[in-house]
Amino acid sequence: MSEGREKEMWNTCAASAWNSETARLFMGTMTGILNQTLEAEFELLGFSYQLERIFLVIYMVTLTANSLIIVAIQAGSRLRTPMYFFLSNLSFIDICYTSSTVPKVLEGLISKRSVITFAGCAAQMYGALSLGVTQCILLAVMAWDRYVAICNPLNYVMVMNRSFCITLAVVTWCSGFLLSVVHVSVTLTVPFCGHRKIDFSSCEVTALLRLACTDIRLQEGVIFMMSVVILLVPFSIILFTYSYIISTILRMMTAAGRQKAFSTCGSHMLVVTLFFGTAMAMYLRPRSKISPEKDKVLTLTYGAVTPMLNPLLYSLHNQEVKLSLQKLIYKKRIPREQEHNT
Repeated sequence: MSEGREKEMWNTCAASAWNSETARLFMGTMTGILNQTLEAEFELLGFSYQLERIFLVIYMVTLTANSLIIVAIQAGSRLRTPMYFFLSNLSFIDICYTSSTVPKVLEGLISKRSVITFAGCAAQMYGALSLGVTQCILLAVMAWDRYVAICNPLNYVMVMNRSFCITLAVVTWCSGFLLSVVHVSVTLTVPFCGHRKIDFSSCEVTALLRLACTDIRLQEGVIFMMSVVILLVPFSIILFTYSYIISTILRMMTAAGRQKAFSTCGSHMLVVTLFFGTAMAMYLRPRSKISPEKDKVLTLTYGAVTPMLNPLLYSLHNQEVKLSLQKLIYKKRIPREQEHNT
């Protein structure tokens, strides 16, 4: 073999060995950084002691009220309609949403110090965001359901059939869990440094970004654009459908029909205003307006108060839901005449 050939082979082997060693060192470094990140912990500073006790009361009311709604809808033969199907989905979201964050708050209430791992923080953030986005889309779907029921009642049963409702629910849940990946991945890839104390009761996006030790304008831009899509698109659909709904209600001849329609839609609009209003104030605002104390109030409103009010505003004032609950509680048959009178 010629000397040039041997030298070429030697250089090739040396380069291969160098690349392998470089790759090994790089992978070792990245593994070390990853392990260090996964083993990192955050301290959740939470709220004051008085507010955390209020959290406990809100959480118990939320679990009880939403569980009653789900049970009543499943047990009531007259509640097998699209409206109540979506209401049961909303109640289930509220239970899961509050359960993703409030138990950690209550842990801090008991132990006086709440610590969460990086993996736990990522799981909590993804769960809360996914359920929150799902609720945004579901509220738009519920507005569409009311639009068809009031503006096109003759075709309501044909349009909102069971298979279509199930498809809407599946698409809503899948969209919520897929869209939230962007928020979580953008937030958790930011390098965190310093004291690692989250001035919040949960792993909230805005609170975590305040711990970043690098320029986060790109991340904030991505999160803002995604928030525009997630919040404004469903909200626009709701406003569009309710403009037609209100127009149709005003043309109704009977006062009883107008009152019943306004009662159902008024509850929906109150929930929509409270939920979307606080969420938009949280995610669609200039950076100069960010305030940790205001963020806590906003998160408390759409993360704890709204899930508690949903069943109270939507269902528990509904006579058919009340009758179904009475049957469950008293375990006796309600006279048929009473059902017909409602």
